[in-house]
Amino acid sequence: MTGRADQKLAERGGWIELLRIPAALFAAIARVRGWLYDRRILPSYDVDVPVVCVGNLSAGGTGKTPTIAWLARELLARGLRPGIVSRGYGAQDGAPNDEAVMLAEMLPDVPHVQNRDRVAAATELADHGVDVVLLDDGFQHRRLARDVDIVLIDALRPYGLPAPMRGGEILRGGEPGRGGEPVRAMLPRGLMREPLAALGRASAVIVTRSDAVDAACIEDLERTIQRAAPGIPILLATHAPAGLRRVGGDTPGDASLTDLDGLEVDLFSGIGNPGAFEATARSLGAAVREHRAFADHHAFQPGDLDGLGVDRPALTTAKDAARLSSLSGIAPPEDLLVLDVELGVSRGRAILDALLDTLPTSRASRERESIHEGLHG
Repeated sequence: MTGRADQKLAERGGWIELLRIPAALFAAIARVRGWLYDRRILPSYDVDVPVVCVGNLSAGGTGKTPTIAWLARELLARGLRPGIVSRGYGAQDGAPNDEAVMLAEMLPDVPHVQNRDRVAAATELADHGVDVVLLDDGFQHRRLARDVDIVLIDALRPYGLPAPMRGGEILRGGEPGRGGEPVRAMLPRGLMREPLAALGRASAVIVTRSDAVDAACIEDLERTIQRAAPGIPILLATHAPAGLRRVGGDTPGDASLTDLDGLEVDLFSGIGNPGAFEATARSLGAAVREHRAFADHHAFQPGDLDGLGVDRPALTTAKDAARLSSLSGIAPPEDLLVLDVELGVSRGRAILDALLDTLPTSRASRERESIHEGLHG
C-alpha cells in the first residue's frame, strides 16, 4: 500500500500524540453543538417529507453507499419514490462526485441532489414529489430534521483507524496487524467526529463487514455500543461481492467472480477502508501483487496508475471506477477489472423493515391520495 494519513494516525507515541490537544477542543465543540441541538437552541428544519439518514461517527468509509442503494431499492419495492441528498464531497467543478456517479449507475430512476446545504437539497426533492429523502452521511448534519437515523460502524475499523502495525506486518488480507487496540480518538488525533455517546440519538446501529472479524470481536463491539447507548438495536451486515466487470482490454463486459481465483492482480483504491477491499479480493482467490491505496475520494492525477494493468490485470472498486470515468485526461489501466459489492443484512432485517414501514406519509403521497379519492370518491 502507499502511505496514507490513517496509517500514521494508527501508530502510538511520538509527536502525533500532540494532536490530542486540538482533538480535545474538537470534542468539546462537538458536545456543545450537540447540546444546543438537543435543546433546540439550534433549529432543525422539517421539509414535509420523511428523511432517513445514513451516517457514521468516524470519518472515512463504513459502507454508506451500498447501504443507501439497499434502502433505495427497499423503498422502491414498497411503491415509494425515494430521492438521495448528499453534500457532494470531492466533486470537481460542480460535477457529480464518485458516489453520485456510482449511485446513478445503480439507481438510474432515483433522483440525487448534491448540495452543501442539505436542507435546500431535501426541499428541492420534496418539491419534485419524492416520498422519502435518503440523507447520505448526515448523522452530524442535524440542521435537517430526520425521522430515522441509521449509524454504520465498520467491524474492521470501529473507530475509523486500523489497528496499529506490528513490525510492519500486514495481516487479515490487507488490514494492519493486531499490534494493540485501535486508537479511539477525536479528529485530528483520530478519525472520530463525535464521541460514542452520540449513538444515543440513533434509531439503529448497523455493524458492517461483520463477517470479516470473528464472533468474539463482534461481541466485544456490541458490548461497547450498548454501554454507550443502552437498548439501541444493533444489526449486522456484510459487504458481499456482487459481480465483476472488465472495463479495459479487448473484451469489456461482465466477467465472473470465479475469474479472480488464482489470478495475479494489482489493486488501486481511493476509499476509506482499502484493507477491506484487499481482503475481499484475496477472499475471492486473487493473488495481490501490489496495492496502491490513495486517500478517500482521491482525485487521480497523471502518473498515479502508471504500470498497473500491463503485466497483469488491475482491480479496483466501483467507486474508484466511477471517479475515473468522471475525470478528463486520466486514462484507466489498459486491463481493468471492477469489483461490485452489495449490502447484505445478516441480522436484524425485521428492524429495518419496521423503520421503513412506519415512516410518516410525505406531502407528495398525501397529494396523490387526495387526487385518487377525488377521482373515485
